[in-house]
Amino acid sequence: MLIILDRDGVINQYDGSYICSPDEWHPIPGSIDAVARLCNAGHRIAVATNQSGIGRGYYDVDTLDAMHDKLKGLVEAAGGCIDLITYCPHRPDDYCRCRKPQIGLLEQIRTHFQLNSLNGAIMVGDSRKDLEAGLSAGCDVALVRTGNGLETECHLQERPIPRARIPVYNTLSSFADAVLAAEGWQKQNESV
Repeated sequence: MLIILDRDGVINQYDGSYICSPDEWHPIPGSIDAVARLCNAGHRIAVATNQSGIGRGYYDVDTLDAMHDKLKGLVEAAGGCIDLITYCPHRPDDYCRCRKPQIGLLEQIRTHFQLNSLNGAIMVGDSRKDLEAGLSAGCDVALVRTGNGLETECHLQERPIPRARIPVYNTLSSFADAVLAAEGWQKQNESV
């Protein structure tokens, strides 16, 4: 299965401030191990992240690459692999097609993996725009309560996304636990 992760607030700590250097980039406890466990179970992992800090001039592409090198290095040290990271460098007022909730980043991922569609993929995010992008691209979606997740969960109760079933998990680690437990149950039943 292809699992697409938002970055800020899902994999790394995020309080609403721009993360402008690798030194400011800190993983949420358990998130790196969660990615590695999903990889080791045979899942492909991609990241789709809005990074308007580039368009605002807070950091450049080389700095973003250094943050992503740190992320990939930590995941590899834990025994996993991130297959692809896509990002949107534009400001919200650029109205680009790649900035979530638009689906441009997810289309880049679909093309990279040579898929006809993203049906069966899961988009994991902490914001409404992550969920809307995933649903618009044909993914299943999941919300985590880290980052903006608690606030998003409250807003979804007030203003739900029509016709969407959105499971909610405390962290990326608890999402991974649920995916891996469900697969274990399926494998046990397939072998009976």
